[in-house]
Amino acid sequence: MNTFDIFVDSGTNIPDELIKKHNIGVIPYSCTVNGEERLCYEKDTAFVQTAKKYYEDLRQGADIKTSLIGMARVMDYVTPSLQAGRDVMIFTISSGISGTYNQAVNAQKELEKQFPNCKVYVIDTANASMGSGLQALKVADLRDMGESIEACVKWLELNSYKFNSYATVADLKYLRKGGRISTTLAIAGTILNIKPILRADGATPAKLSFFSKERGRKKALLALANEFSSNVENPESLIAICHADCEDDANELAAMLKERGAKDIIIEYYDLCTGTHVGPGTVALFFYGKDRRAAAPMAEKSHAGKTAAHKA
Repeated sequence: MNTFDIFVDSGTNIPDELIKKHNIGVIPYSCTVNGEERLCYEKDTAFVQTAKKYYEDLRQGADIKTSLIGMARVMDYVTPSLQAGRDVMIFTISSGISGTYNQAVNAQKELEKQFPNCKVYVIDTANASMGSGLQALKVADLRDMGESIEACVKWLELNSYKFNSYATVADLKYLRKGGRISTTLAIAGTILNIKPILRADGATPAKLSFFSKERGRKKALLALANEFSSNVENPESLIAICHADCEDDANELAAMLKERGAKDIIIEYYDLCTGTHVGPGTVALFFYGKDRRAAAPMAEKSHAGKTAAHKA
């Protein structure tokens, strides 16, 4: 039986030990730090080491630019699986956040010409970080239980928008640099100690949108925990917390979730691609729960029926 191979872009943020456990291939984003090109994920380097250095550089004011994953890199990583006659599923963070999904679709079209007897699926996860990673891990479990690649795609089409993501940032200047808020708003928010709450929205393509705001860090973390209580389907299912070099805050949030019934919590450094735009001190929460499209404004729902997978 052809049990297909799974690839993810590094923005899906899956911890090293789970990548190894499920034999998942990671296609890395790249960035430039003060003119030096770096990969955002390296197979033989512990991600925690890469992330600590990166967020310290960001704190020190390094000039950092990120770039999407190009078609050629996707093809380079995936081709060996197809040469071995194995089907492939590729997960990317939301096409509303990065152009990597479109690059992967372009790679898919070319690869299916070269390997007509193999199937290549590209999944727009409508999420980022472990909101995407939890989807890949779920599919890895389904695959390892014997489910076909087609059955897994159908599951994702029904469930991808049930993966909920919430985050709060420590410093508004990174949102300002990315053009998400104005300089005036960033200054006012800093003076008033305003901490925005962001979430992956119900749009197609999904984006990271402002959801609410809190006064102070403690209240912001509590707001994430409250959203978990309001929207989680099963508090004992796998949950992830990612932090941009603020592990104590991540542990504090985990303690709040355990009071609300959570048991299986992953704590990991936040991925570097999207982490650049939210900055050091960000804490993000990811879990399976209510369908985000149900609460989306009508403008967000206009394309809600679009499939999460692209198959040429």
